[in-house]
Amino acid sequence: MSSVREAVRKSTAGDRRPLPRNVMIIVAMLALLVVLVGWSAAVGQVYIPPAEVFGSVMHHLGLDIGPMPSSPNGEETLWTVRFPRIVMGLIVGATLACAGCLLQGVLANPLAEPGVIGVSAGAAVGACIAIVSGGIWASVWGLAGAAFISALVTVALVYTLSMRDGSSSPIMLILIGIAVNAFASGIIAFLTFLADTSDREQIVFWQLGSLQGVGWKPVWVVLPLAAGAIGVSMLLVRRLDLLSLGEIQAAALGVKVESVRRIVILLVAVLTAAAVAFTGIVMFVGLVVPHLMRLIVGPKHVILLPASVIGGAIVVCAADLGARTLMDNADLPLGMLTSLIGGPVFFLLLRRSRHSGAGW
Repeated sequence: MSSVREAVRKSTAGDRRPLPRNVMIIVAMLALLVVLVGWSAAVGQVYIPPAEVFGSVMHHLGLDIGPMPSSPNGEETLWTVRFPRIVMGLIVGATLACAGCLLQGVLANPLAEPGVIGVSAGAAVGACIAIVSGGIWASVWGLAGAAFISALVTVALVYTLSMRDGSSSPIMLILIGIAVNAFASGIIAFLTFLADTSDREQIVFWQLGSLQGVGWKPVWVVLPLAAGAIGVSMLLVRRLDLLSLGEIQAAALGVKVESVRRIVILLVAVLTAAAVAFTGIVMFVGLVVPHLMRLIVGPKHVILLPASVIGGAIVVCAADLGARTLMDNADLPLGMLTSLIGGPVFFLLLRRSRHSGAGW
């Protein structure tokens, strides 16, 4: 027992990055996020100067500070089109990065991300079924509901199949998740084959991910789920740190390993399903952002988890800004941009870890 406690002491003390430095990093990230939000709200087909964006926000907060938008459609553009899209992007980035951080911690696997346990694939199957079925299911709310429910059912199936003798295995979770993802891909391909041309285009576009056309109603549906799940996740940071020592050592220190794993998988399912229900699949955020944050702030989840949440919001906000502005009169798929950026970045992170000899 004394050796285990010594290992815990080294684990918690092994991160030599001082807390004030990490606090400064979090503050800097929040400042960058505010700048990105302001920039994203300002640019578009109708340009609104940042001072007018600030004035409009203050006006809605009940403060008469700063000028209001001078453009006739400026106020409507901000609060009907841009701000709902920006807020949803922040939620999607934060939830996906939080889910990736949780899953990597509980499975002790640097390659773990929300899609590995079938959340994204399950959501895609539900969305495809809704699109092909047509009628009320093909509406925005019908599609989102089908994607959300299907994602949760898929994760429950993966977890149930991974159980053996009353407990689940991280390796079995990943292997069964891979099998379920492959099976779901087959179902999606079959449904795409059955769909007509317009439905086929909608299926493909949904799988690429986009924030186009998001309004306030979806935001108010997703926001409580995201805030609640992230809040509960913060209560697990100490247990995740102990799990990094190994399941036996964590159990010896009083961690109920299976209960923590079950809670984390449920949280990951809710976070990811909420993120993709209205926007489609957004790749690489849950994989790359926790890796990058781990290099910047260290492995302790008490700082790594909030840093990942903020980092995910920054990445998706920046990617969506690029999706709206890189091409004139075009709205590029968000998932395409995150994949194009996330793939090379993840490769560079792996090379850096390999050359530095750093373990996970």
